Amino acid sequence: MGYSERETKAVVLACCISGFMTPLLSTMMNLSLVNIGIDFNVGSHSLAYVNSSFLLASVIFMVPFAKLGDIMGKKKQFVLGLLIMIVGCFVACLAVDFWMVILGRAIIGVGASALVTVSISMLTDVVPPEKRGTSIGFQTMFVYMGLSVGPALGGALNDIIGWRLLFLIVVPMALVSILVLLHGFKGDIKADPDGKLDMKGAFLYGIAVMLSMAGVMNLPQLWAIVSLVVGLMFLVLFIRSQIGNPNCLLEMRLFKNWMFSGSCLATFMSYGASFSMSFFLALYLQSIGQLTATEAGLVMITQPVVQCILTPVFGRLTDKIENKIILPTLGMAVTAIGLSTFLWYDLNTTITTVIITMLITGFGFSMFSAPNTTLIMSSVPREHTGAASGMVSVMRQTGMMVSMGIAMLFISVIMGSTDNLGPETYGLFLEVMKISFIVCIIMCAIGTVTSAFRGKPKLF
Repeated sequence: MGYSERETKAVVLACCISGFMTPLLSTMMNLSLVNIGIDFNVGSHSLAYVNSSFLLASVIFMVPFAKLGDIMGKKKQFVLGLLIMIVGCFVACLAVDFWMVILGRAIIGVGASALVTVSISMLTDVVPPEKRGTSIGFQTMFVYMGLSVGPALGGALNDIIGWRLLFLIVVPMALVSILVLLHGFKGDIKADPDGKLDMKGAFLYGIAVMLSMAGVMNLPQLWAIVSLVVGLMFLVLFIRSQIGNPNCLLEMRLFKNWMFSGSCLATFMSYGASFSMSFFLALYLQSIGQLTATEAGLVMITQPVVQCILTPVFGRLTDKIENKIILPTLGMAVTAIGLSTFLWYDLNTTITTVIITMLITGFGFSMFSAPNTTLIMSSVPREHTGAASGMVSVMRQTGMMVSMGIAMLFISVIMGSTDNLGPETYGLFLEVMKISFIVCIIMCAIGTVTSAFRGKPKLF
């Protein structure tokens, strides 16, 4: 089905605005973690839930939303996701205790899952194949623009107006995105309008993710180990329920295509290796570095600015080169080099060193992200773009959650009950950071090998 230029532009613009919002909010909140901890008297382990609650909720709802978008219409789900995010922002802004902040972040995660599972899918459906890499590159660029603006804006506003009002900044953006899509794209995209949502599968998947991720985030406690094991058992039950199921949430046959499954694994490894970087740097710069939130934000803007500038460049380059595996493979390797610089951090690490770290990782990640996503979306038939888009999002968000889980695990093991940051715990915090990034570098190495040997792409 062909779409008019106006419809194409409306979809691209709406997806770019929504792609800007979520990372903007997340990076702004990273610079508010210290103040949130002071306001509610919580330590670094609990503060990790500010990000983890968002990620957990988004991962739980992503697979059902990927299927629901094909049934109810991708435009309707896109608008629904934005409305849910608005509700979550108001809940977090008005929080009377720390766990109400976590609830608000979880609601935002539900809304974000509805958005991200259809955004890339809508772009793939509406934009012609010869321009697909470019459009995905621009959408990814807006994601990195949000990451770029977030630290500086969040740090400054946190010092001026406090962390609560930061949640409301994205509300006008959400409303603009809704108006753009409703006005410019009159129809809808329903890949499976007669399909049915597999409620049993959705339940099994939700329980599997909740239990397993709760286990990962709270290791090494005994109940966390039990939770992880039981969660993995439910995951096996979910996978078995999907095989041969005409209303399956997840099209398991897609994973027989090694280009698809290898690219998804590379996505998981990339985000699993790199996501905790902003969490650690926000705490490091404001505690050991003794910077204000504004100053830390200005330093942390380096990496996303690099990604913002270079991502569309590599997106366009993907459309032009024949071997589309080269860019994401090199990107993953460069990211591993950037992460390895954390192993030399100490109490006197200079700001210049921090900036070099972010320059290298930003370059590597911009080389990886859009080309890898283009490979995933182009390796499946059009009728499965919704499922593929959902899987990209699941791999990304699950990787992020595992990255935070690694951080929380070593905080618990090494810092224990002394996880409030102060001069007496700075040495322990550095030990946590270094061991966490050793694990992340190993994940990056695995992702590089996976990316290199995923086979010759068969593009649709």
